Amino acid sequence: MAIIRVETNIAADPAVCFDLARSVDAHIHSADGTSERAVGGVTTGLLQLGDEVTWRARHLGITQELTSRLTAFDRPRHFRDEMVRGVFRRVVHDHYFEVVPKGTRMVDVFDYSAPFGPLGTLVERFYLTWYMSRFLERRGQALRALAESDGWRRFTDAD
Repeated sequence: MAIIRVETNIAADPAVCFDLARSVDAHIHSADGTSERAVGGVTTGLLQLGDEVTWRARHLGITQELTSRLTAFDRPRHFRDEMVRGVFRRVVHDHYFEVVPKGTRMVDVFDYSAPFGPLGTLVERFYLTWYMSRFLERRGQALRALAESDGWRRFTDAD
């Protein structure tokens, strides 16, 4: 089991950041390096409590699918998505949005367990945690660029 924590400071309102983070379309935009797309469940728009989305993406050279469900929702402070199907043994991803003097601190807490027993634990420790940290950091920077410009408007209904 590994826990990754990534913080991104964004000069924008927490509601804008929250809605960008739950936007299927903004997620696809922010993960363009993995050819990620939504192929099941909610495939466009803003995710709500109880919604499921199935993602297909190329990670670590392998095309895979992961289905997650929004299991907690407190706009604009926090939401959680949890894997219901996929290659990992477990994934719980909490998204927090804290008001700070210059806008919002977005905090991703990604709690996961790799598959494949002891081999998976080794890969998790020596590579997967680094890979997922970089993925979350890049995604955070892409969302920051959208939130700090007018780009967010095409992905959300926020004011």
